[in-house]
Amino acid sequence: MFRRILLSALLSIVATNWGFAQVAVKVGVLNDQSGVYADVGGKGSVIAAQMAVEDFKPAANGLQVEVVSADHQNKPDIGANIARQWYDRDGVDAIFDVPTSSVALAISQLTREKNRIFVNSGAGTAELTGAQCSPNTVHWTYDTVALANGTGTALLKRGDDTWFFITADYAFGHALERDTVAVVTKNGGKVLGSVRTPFPASDFSSFLLQAQGSGAKVIGLANAGGDTISAVKQASEFGINQGGQKLAALLMYETDVHSLGLRVAQGLVLTTAFYWDLNDGTRAFSKRFAERMGGQMPTMNQAGTYAGLLHYLKAVAATKSKDARPWWPG
Repeated sequence: MFRRILLSALLSIVATNWGFAQVAVKVGVLNDQSGVYADVGGKGSVIAAQMAVEDFKPAANGLQVEVVSADHQNKPDIGANIARQWYDRDGVDAIFDVPTSSVALAISQLTREKNRIFVNSGAGTAELTGAQCSPNTVHWTYDTVALANGTGTALLKRGDDTWFFITADYAFGHALERDTVAVVTKNGGKVLGSVRTPFPASDFSSFLLQAQGSGAKVIGLANAGGDTISAVKQASEFGINQGGQKLAALLMYETDVHSLGLRVAQGLVLTTAFYWDLNDGTRAFSKRFAERMGGQMPTMNQAGTYAGLLHYLKAVAATKSKDARPWWPG
């Protein structure tokens, strides 16, 4: 027994001296696990992160990886407090996912101050790579510019050139409306009006009636998750589609379609960065994910968390360093 212990200790010393010591990496998945965005990220993003670690095979690549997670409840102050504790006390090196743009903007600023890494897959505001760009933040999966150009351009090409917006009153909604308005006007369309809604919201009746009364060909929903589901369901109850107006759900997920049902969701146009049935690779990954999620296929946020973390680990292994900005002149 003594010889085995001594041999183990000697091997550890030799490995350290020869540069074979494993790099310990701790990552945090921070998202909404109990509210309107829980289905599009939530537990699924945590599982996706765990899959990324397993597929990377850390030990074979000289790393030890730990994944932690927390619920930011869609509140910037709670999200920032969790991130600060992770960075200052718990030794977290990088944060992933983070839906809700107001939370993501707070995390991005804090991450820059602490010189860590933030790989965003959940928040959409293009401010993360625009006015509030940071060398420590990677906007990985989608943003409001992509959504606006994808869905907006498709509908404008069909002749749907007058718009009214129902917009969630926080950073994401504002950015999505702004970027879609830019696409509409650039392509010769007109915006007939807009209304801002509380976030989160459950009753969209008065907002939908304003949109219906505008006579716009398209009602653009600049919201997401549970807000979008509620708005689309209530629009169906009011017969808006039957009246000839179209709904543009500017951010919608496959999970939202399942919640709505095909009858209510029929005719909606959406833009997504990932679809589980796109090719053999997406189907294989999604099948493995679904086995851990009770049959639910991954959303683009969850697939983005997987891919973002996988590439982060590849970078750490390649550089043998967790230093966020070894090359940054500032």
